[in-house]
Amino acid sequence: MPEGHLLHRYAGQQREALAGRVVRASSPQGRFDARPYDGRLVTGVEAVGKHLIYRIEGAPALHVHLGMRGVFLTYDDPAVEPRAGTRLRLATDEVAFDLIAPARCEALSPAGEAELRDRLGPDPLRADADREEAVRRLASARAPVGAAVLDQAVWAGIGNAWRAELLFLTGLDPDERGVGAERAGLLWDAAVRFLALGRDAGQVVSDPEAPDERWVYKRERCRRCGAKVRAWPLASRTAYACPVEQRPAGGSRDRRGAFH
Repeated sequence: MPEGHLLHRYAGQQREALAGRVVRASSPQGRFDARPYDGRLVTGVEAVGKHLIYRIEGAPALHVHLGMRGVFLTYDDPAVEPRAGTRLRLATDEVAFDLIAPARCEALSPAGEAELRDRLGPDPLRADADREEAVRRLASARAPVGAAVLDQAVWAGIGNAWRAELLFLTGLDPDERGVGAERAGLLWDAAVRFLALGRDAGQVVSDPEAPDERWVYKRERCRRCGAKVRAWPLASRTAYACPVEQRPAGGSRDRRGAFH
């Protein structure tokens, strides 16, 4: 599933290309009613966690969630025929964006948009994110920190790759509970910094000196110390951690990796 840095990247690219322009909206696949948006002025595009919201004059907010398989195709020549499976095409005279296989592509009423925003936690890539609230939510979570950061009601936009790399960077064991405000703040600050790097690069960047490398995510051995990376199910995803660099505070692990 695309993580928050990519959604913010999409939002920036599409805002630059579409905002202030009249858009031609269509659904080649026929599964979305694009008529309310066709021939209208785009006033804004924003990302909230893993969600995109389009502002189009005189029409309801347009909500897109890519889910596991969704993707945007971009064409510099808007005359290019869209694929048959294109759910939504947004085009100007200069560019076309084709949305393929999203989990959601829907009109949102003001109440629906408010409900969406209310169920999301702070987003590290938004200027209006409340650091104090982000720290409070994570520090008060009862789940292990590795599960809490994937909960979009705690923090919005974090996915499995960022979970692995951010917890490594802050030395947190994914299984640890009750990380406290200080360490929750350190993790938030790391998310703000590194997700911005990822947004600008279009990929997860957890080491600015080696942007194509990862510390522990999907690695057999830790890139820092060489220890064998632990991999186990946590919150329905595979967690990755270094047993040396990410030692649980106030506890230990036995030879099987169990936390005590």
